[in-house]
Amino acid sequence: MLKKKEKEKIIEQLVDKFTRCSAAITTDYRGIAAKDMVKLRRVLRENGIEYHVSKNTLVRFAAQKVNISQLDSLLSGPLAVAFGYDDVTKPAKIINDFIRSSGVALKVTGGLVGDQILNAKQMIDLANIPSKDVLVARLASHLLVPLNLLHNVLSAPVQSLRNALQACVNQMEKA
Repeated sequence: MLKKKEKEKIIEQLVDKFTRCSAAITTDYRGIAAKDMVKLRRVLRENGIEYHVSKNTLVRFAAQKVNISQLDSLLSGPLAVAFGYDDVTKPAKIINDFIRSSGVALKVTGGLVGDQILNAKQMIDLANIPSKDVLVARLASHLLVPLNLLHNVLSAPVQSLRNALQACVNQMEKA
């Protein structure tokens, strides 16, 4: 049984995590072997994601302190929360990849992205979104296509003039 001071300390840690995170993913870890949980924690830690197993009431109190009362709908059963601090898709991707590759029974129950509560399906959809770097690269390539077309259109008359002058020069050299 946790003492009141220990509970308050855990709540303050959770409040800190909720205020700093860009995404928090709730998972039901029932049925996972201890060795698989250790592997999951290692993979998440290596990617800058904190994974915290906590009592639902403590998570609820922490969420209420940071005005995320709608998180209550996700707080049932054994709960662990993955806190990601940079790319919002990263925790979802890593957890989803871990579930696929290891075949563990970890279940994503939902999550928090910014101030939006997402259900399990939405979190899986989030995991399937390409990374920020890939999206930026795609955007840059899409922006380059119209610029290249504009360049070709604007340079065509100059190319035609150059070709005509070159033909004149070639004709004068022959004469």
